[in-house]
Amino acid sequence: MAKRKSRRQTIRLIIQAAFTALTNGYVRGFAEGKIFTGSTKYVCVPGLNCYSCPGALGACPIGALQATLGSNKYQFAFYVLGFLMIFGALFGRLVCGFLCPFGLVQDLLHRIPLPKKWRFPRKLKRLPGERGLRLIKYVLLILFVILLPMFVVDIIGQGKPWFCEYICPSGTLLGGIPLVLTDERLRATIGWLYAWKVAILAVIVLLSIIIYRPFCRYLCPLGAIYGLFNKISLARYTFDKDKCTRCGLCQRACGFDIKVFENPNSIECIRCGKCRDACPQDVIGTYFHIKPRSADSKSDETE
Repeated sequence: MAKRKSRRQTIRLIIQAAFTALTNGYVRGFAEGKIFTGSTKYVCVPGLNCYSCPGALGACPIGALQATLGSNKYQFAFYVLGFLMIFGALFGRLVCGFLCPFGLVQDLLHRIPLPKKWRFPRKLKRLPGERGLRLIKYVLLILFVILLPMFVVDIIGQGKPWFCEYICPSGTLLGGIPLVLTDERLRATIGWLYAWKVAILAVIVLLSIIIYRPFCRYLCPLGAIYGLFNKISLARYTFDKDKCTRCGLCQRACGFDIKVFENPNSIECIRCGKCRDACPQDVIGTYFHIKPRSADSKSDETE
């Protein structure tokens, strides 16, 4: 089982790294401090991938959603919402687990070991007030991604990307910092906003060492959208209730501390597969669920 666990997680790490390189492959942008403006920038990528990243070859769906909702040229973001619905219906939050560059960053940070003798800081499964903290991403989605860009507009009726401008740590890490380091003119304009966003990034970086994927847990509006599809997406977990012994090993292996034996398709699950690796009974399965018949319904029929 240890070999299987290591192999699956290694494969996931390779997929994460490969997709990050694929969607941020404009090396010249990092060297010259310039943003790629080719035709692929009109196409969204599934993960949180800052448009302003010098290497980005595509658009971030959250940034694109804010841009269209806040635009005085468009009345509705048909393309972006359609894109999110397609990827959500197909994959749910599997996108977060395999195809998000900032998710990869958090995964790598969480691998940094802390001395076991330390009482603080130490690795944690959850923070105080966990349930309330996980609701913040929905507030950010509704307020900063949808309402503020739509209704807080300038003199010509144009909104701005509030989440990207004031919160997104992925944009700071992959876009803001590289551009500032390579452009002297930008360094001369640094003010309170840049300092604020660097402070948010610093908190996320430190928390990522202590707790698994804090940005995904608490702040990511894209994960909030994809999570709504987890229970109905084609790619989801199956669960054999008859074989489950409720030993709790799946929950202990889960970075998000999900009770997999009670809710295998939780809206928080990113499909990393650690619960499957930990299960000694092979209770948890995964496949593209084409037929409406689930493992749960099968087990219910036998009861």
